[in-house]
Amino acid sequence: MRQWFLPGPIEEEPDDLPPGPGAESRETAVLDHWRKAEAGHAARLARVASRLGALDERLKRGPEGWRHRLALIEAADLSWFAGDRIGPDRLVLWISLRLSGLHDDTAALARIGWAVRRLMGGPGPEQDLSAFLDRRDTANLADEAEPFADRASGWVDFISQATDLHPITRACIGFHLWSLAGLGQHGDRMEAAVTAARIAASEGKGAVFAPLAMGGAGGLRAGGLPADRLARWLDGMETACLTAMRHLDDTEAWSARAEAETSPLSGRTPLALSAVLAEWPFVSAPMAEALTGASRAAVQRNLAWMEARGLIREVTGQGRYRMWRAAV
Repeated sequence: MRQWFLPGPIEEEPDDLPPGPGAESRETAVLDHWRKAEAGHAARLARVASRLGALDERLKRGPEGWRHRLALIEAADLSWFAGDRIGPDRLVLWISLRLSGLHDDTAALARIGWAVRRLMGGPGPEQDLSAFLDRRDTANLADEAEPFADRASGWVDFISQATDLHPITRACIGFHLWSLAGLGQHGDRMEAAVTAARIAASEGKGAVFAPLAMGGAGGLRAGGLPADRLARWLDGMETACLTAMRHLDDTEAWSARAEAETSPLSGRTPLALSAVLAEWPFVSAPMAEALTGASRAAVQRNLAWMEARGLIREVTGQGRYRMWRAAV
């Protein structure tokens, strides 16, 4: 299949060149550039893979809520990179209760909701990219459905030719070829980053995705030769993995403290509320009520008690629509 999206000066191709052999040589040349880039950054790649492996092991033996918390944080950070700029407080209200503000962009909230779902689990993009991106609704896509399926197939075919490369490198290649493959126009920056995050962690047992945007999204910046792009990618992923690990350290320490301080209290609400606060970066009283199954009075009473003990901190400074976060 001719991968028409691969970069290369058109003027260097004779008009009478048969499409098959010309395409194959360009694919090989592009992959060779990335192979050389990976070889040149072998030590750095090994270090980043080790960081990701440590995060994977940590999540494998940790509670399910940790994966959810990291997915929410990563999705919120990616939304700023993609230009939607959805804060984690607005995100948690949308994900938990489908609440949006008067001036919220519901299309942007839907995109970030998709990102959270894909960062949480499900089949990966290399199995069926159209399904991964929720692009199978031909009634909405009309005539664009088949062309998109062809472009998606071309991108997947090209990535599959790089199986000798490390998943972290393949993720970088896939991200930077995304727009060239014509897979844009539907929140492509967010989609490209989430797809790459899943590919990078495809061999993991605990981590569903590799953090890319936590602590900054410098690794997602385009421009330069493959060696330059891979170097930025590795630096950005290392920073993101370290940020995620520190966040889990803080969350684990807070959970232990919350368990110790709430153990004398009666009822199931304190324990359930502590679990919710460990799973969600921000929590409102209606959220806590829905997620714990406790009454509004019990939730508000325990939130007030935890705030008085310094376990949680109110972050809105408002009398209504208040939200709390764990005081890590």
